[in-house]
Amino acid sequence: MAKVKKAYYCKECGNETPKWFGQCPACGAWGSCSEEVIARSAESGSLRRPSESRPQRVADIADADHRRIELSSPEVNRVLGGGLVRGSMVLLGGEPGIGKSTLSLQVALATEGIKTLYVSGEESASQIKMRAARLGTVSDECYIYAETLLENILSYAEEMKPDLVVIDSIQTIYSETIDSSAGSVSQIRECATRLLKMAKESGISVIVIGHITKDGAIAGPKILEHIVDVVVSFEGDNNNVYRLLRGIKNRFGATFEIGIFEMREEGLVEVANPTEILISHPEEPLSGVSVGAAVDGIRPYLIEVQALVSNAAYGTPQRSATGYDSRRLNMLLAVLEKRVGMKMFQKDVFLNFAGGFKVQDTGLDLAVVGAVISSYFDRALDEGVCLAGEIGLSGEVRPAPRTEQRIAEAARHGFRRVIVSGYLAGRGLRVPEGVEVVYINTVTELPKAMF
Repeated sequence: MAKVKKAYYCKECGNETPKWFGQCPACGAWGSCSEEVIARSAESGSLRRPSESRPQRVADIADADHRRIELSSPEVNRVLGGGLVRGSMVLLGGEPGIGKSTLSLQVALATEGIKTLYVSGEESASQIKMRAARLGTVSDECYIYAETLLENILSYAEEMKPDLVVIDSIQTIYSETIDSSAGSVSQIRECATRLLKMAKESGISVIVIGHITKDGAIAGPKILEHIVDVVVSFEGDNNNVYRLLRGIKNRFGATFEIGIFEMREEGLVEVANPTEILISHPEEPLSGVSVGAAVDGIRPYLIEVQALVSNAAYGTPQRSATGYDSRRLNMLLAVLEKRVGMKMFQKDVFLNFAGGFKVQDTGLDLAVVGAVISSYFDRALDEGVCLAGEIGLSGEVRPAPRTEQRIAEAARHGFRRVIVSGYLAGRGLRVPEGVEVVYINTVTELPKAMF
C-alpha cells in the first residue's frame, strides 16, 4: 500500500513544504497555503535516467521543424505569432462566460485539414453538440470526448494521434497517481506536466482552458504558466459584445498582439477593422472628444477619447478613468496645471475610452490631454484632427512608437490633420497624400494646433 502523507502547497508558485506556513518561503505570498493529502508509490518516487538522453553541443543539435498549423481564425493566428506550432502547449484563460469554450470549439470545427480531440470535463457530449449546431459549423475530423481522467485522455490521444487536443478545462482533469481532488495544486501541476510531455514527444498541439480567480489571475499554481509555451487571455465585459484575445507569454512569437472578436448569436465573429467600432460619428462636433491613433503590437487603430471636466462640488476634486491608468491621468493633469496654467485643482475630471477598451499605449497621451483641454474650454476640436504623441513631465511632446503607421491609419479613415511630436520634423516621415502633419514641441502649443 502506498504511503499516505500530507503536504502543504503554495497556490501561487506551487512550492511544497511539510508544514503549514502563513507566508510562502519561496515567493513570499501570504495566505496561499493549501493542505493536500498525497500518496507516493515506490514506482513514482524512483528516478530513471533515459538511456537515449545525452548532453549535446549546440552545433550538433538538429534544427527542429517548427511547422505551424494555420487555424481558421486570422485573429487567433496573429496572437499566436502566425499559427499554432506543432507540439506546443497553449493556456487560454478568461472569466466565466467570456467565450473560451466557444472560441476553442469554433476554431476546432472550422479549421480544415486537422484532426481534433476536444476533451470536455465540464459539459456532456450532447451539450457540446448543441453549441456546435448554434455555431453552424460541422467537421468530420473533430471528436468530442467527455472525460476527466487524465490516463484515459492520454490513452485515446495516443490511439487517435490527432493534430490538436483541446482540454476544457485543466481544473476538472485529475490523475489516479495523485490522491487529491481535481483542481488542487498537485493535480493541476501533474496533469499539465504530463500533457506537456505528450505534446513534446508526439508533436500534438495542446490547447488548455484555465479558469481565473477573482483577482484576474489564472487559477492554480503559478508554475502552470511556466510549464506551457503560450499564455493568452480572453478579456471583455460580459455586458459588452466585444472580446479581446491578448498574448501574455509566447515562446514562438511576440506578446504584444491582440485579436478582437464580436460575440453574436452565431458565435464569435472577427473584427478586422477595430477603428469602426471605436469611433463614433456624431452629426456635429462635440467638446471633450478627441481621436487618438494607437498601436497594439503591429496593428494600428484609432480610438475615441472622451473627457468631462466640471467644477468640483467638494473640496477634493474627483479623478476617474475608465480603460486608462488613473495615475498617468493624474500626471497629465499636473502637467496641464504647471505648464499650461489650467486650474485643474478646482475641476473634476472623468475620462473614458469608447467601446470599454483598456489602453496602455503612452502614444495616446496627446489625445487624452486634447480631450481634457476641449472639455475645459467647452470647445470642440476641428473636424478631421487626429493626435499621436507622448507627454513628459516637463511638458515636452515626445514621438510615439510607429508614428508612420499611426498617420497612415488616420489617413485611411479620412483624417486630414495629424498632430505629432516636433522631434519627428525633418526625419523624412512618409506622409500619405492629402494629409497635413502638424509638429508641436510642447503641450502649450497643443490648443492652437487643435482649434
